[in-house]
Amino acid sequence: MLTDYHLHLRPDDLGCRAVDYFTPANAERYREVAEQAGIAELGVSEHIHRFSQSLEIWQHPFWSEQAVDDIYAYCEFVREQTDLRLGIEMDFVPGREDRTRNLLERLDLDYVVGSVHFVGDFAVDHGGYDIWQSGRSADEIWRRYFDMLGEAARSGLFDIVAHPDLVKMWGAGRPHPDGDLRRFYERAIDGIAESGVAIEVSTAGLRKPTAEIYPAIGLLEMCLEVGAPVALSSDAHVPADVGHGYEAALELLESLGVGQLCVFDHRTRTLESIG
Repeated sequence: MLTDYHLHLRPDDLGCRAVDYFTPANAERYREVAEQAGIAELGVSEHIHRFSQSLEIWQHPFWSEQAVDDIYAYCEFVREQTDLRLGIEMDFVPGREDRTRNLLERLDLDYVVGSVHFVGDFAVDHGGYDIWQSGRSADEIWRRYFDMLGEAARSGLFDIVAHPDLVKMWGAGRPHPDGDLRRFYERAIDGIAESGVAIEVSTAGLRKPTAEIYPAIGLLEMCLEVGAPVALSSDAHVPADVGHGYEAALELLESLGVGQLCVFDHRTRTLESIG
């Protein structure tokens, strides 16, 4: 069974309104592409910062600008008008774990995708809040990013850790640490091992400047060594990107001996053979 749990029904542009994209017809467009790609299990996980309830957790200027929709209306739409699994992409905000948990417990979700986009007030993947313009060295940024990734895993808030080395997203467009990158990956591994959280293998990086799958093979190997299961996703924001790059992802998983993928139902995880 192939899965794609990290999907967004609309592009990231603020002008893309929920009323135009949270429709059965749009969901069916994603389903049609998935069926053509042989993907049986499909789930949507919209960004938490698009919902007004996210401001209960954090009032970053980016979130305050983006938080215009109602999360309960989103959940009702997915449950009642589509056959998609219901998820959310929830950013990890250190110090706000209780607030995050309180919100998640009010939602009838199948899974929660945990992500690290911001390190402090700066983003690793958004030019408008670019951490690479903060004066920090590449080594410091990578250290802080993977420290946070480990904290996110250890928090127990999430079922899946998304795009685990998102910090590489800009590729050659931003500074890059020298040497063996495993010294950074190691900072997150204990949290991943202790929590048992699933690791997302995401083909989204193939569409970004890095032109690589998330995570890098070295990081994925380390996650597998501590027993982390795999969730396969494309992080599509338009139907055409559903399952994009899956051939490369499946070759990678086969080369590492991964034969099963995570399947989620009401926050319960099972493993299914890739087939």
